[in-house]
Amino acid sequence: MEVGEEFASYMSARWTGLVRSLVMLGCEAHEAEDVVQTALVRCYSAWDRVSRADDPDAYVYRSVLNVWAKSRRRRWWGERPTKVLPDPGMADGAEAVPVRRDIERALGRLSSEHRAVLVLRFVADLSEAQVAEVLGIPPGTVKSRTARAIARIDLADLREELS
Repeated sequence: MEVGEEFASYMSARWTGLVRSLVMLGCEAHEAEDVVQTALVRCYSAWDRVSRADDPDAYVYRSVLNVWAKSRRRRWWGERPTKVLPDPGMADGAEAVPVRRDIERALGRLSSEHRAVLVLRFVADLSEAQVAEVLGIPPGTVKSRTARAIARIDLADLREELS
């Protein structure tokens, strides 16, 4: 298979999950699409290295998170407001899911480290080893952060029910 075809196949299979993962981390949908596009352009230029990696998915997610982190560190002056706004809905219908607000509220209570572990683990469906590789932390830390984040969400839900 040609490199362009292989990359196009990979990208079309992963696009929605990558964008959804960033949205669940607190990124706006339009920004998530821009970040994923930028990260995938970088991955395409190094596709030989990405495809030879032990875990290409972890490599790509790490690239996406790096691009997102870098975009948060700089000011952007290239966009100008317009009178006509684009449709805010996501192409895959994630906005229409009725539990979205509950999930966002629960994730919003967590630290960025705990939120990242939960989103990569359960939204992006990465293994503990993949999450560890993406975040650059030991697998044991992934396990403990996952357990603590779930416990915090459960405790917050219990407090809400008692209120």
